[in-house]
Amino acid sequence: MTGTESPLRRIDTSRPHPARVYDWLLGGKDNYPVDEELGRQITGFDENAAHTARSNRYFMHRATRWLAQEAGVRQYLDIGTGIPTEPNLHQIAQAAAPDARIVYVDNDPIVLAHAGALLRGTDEGMTEYIQADARETGAILEQAARVLDFERPIALSLVALLHFVPDESGAYDLVSSLVDALPVGSYVALSMMTADFEPEAVARGVQMYAAGGLSLVPRPLAGVVRFFEGLELVDPGVVSLSRWRPDLAVDEDTPRGDAPVSLYGGVARKVS
Repeated sequence: MTGTESPLRRIDTSRPHPARVYDWLLGGKDNYPVDEELGRQITGFDENAAHTARSNRYFMHRATRWLAQEAGVRQYLDIGTGIPTEPNLHQIAQAAAPDARIVYVDNDPIVLAHAGALLRGTDEGMTEYIQADARETGAILEQAARVLDFERPIALSLVALLHFVPDESGAYDLVSSLVDALPVGSYVALSMMTADFEPEAVARGVQMYAAGGLSLVPRPLAGVVRFFEGLELVDPGVVSLSRWRPDLAVDEDTPRGDAPVSLYGGVARKVS
């Protein structure tokens, strides 16, 4: 784990942070009044906001379960990890394959403060945490290579991350540079906000985040599919999260019906 300065000293509590707002929407306790304020503003006009956050979390569960059980992936690079909420990715993967290796990446000091929870994996496997900005792809790949074998398939997880990266900040190039570094047989799992289903609620959410100094970039279906260019999509392709492989849900992450939520998600394989 990188960095020596106390993470608690570097936490900015004067403005909301996406990971902490997400934690509040999930019912977590690792957030501050400024994050709760934004969360309450969002739920005040969008009664489905907490359900959408849970749907995103459950998508991660199902995608990881599929990758571990059906695709046989034993290595994971999770960028934009967020605050630990059990079960986390390593717990899902290592439940299916105790020898799985997981590298988590995030840039929020509060995630670093709780990174110990991310590192409690199985004795057979390995978990590590990298403190880095998602756009620092070179540094991420260099550090991840100390834990992951880039000669063997890796699952790249970009869950609820890319809607915080505008096109002009190189969102597509970011993904391309990461995918280029992965060996054939690797996978990409991602989810991202869209305004295709609830345009008014999402537009207000964008305004609320902007007022808090945060960029939020919902993308239409074509813009999400573009992130998977050159990859082979796993059925059912890019769909609203509630409709991605609900057959893989277990009791704790059963979706509430199949009505669309304002996030798309998909999983795809690198074939060449």
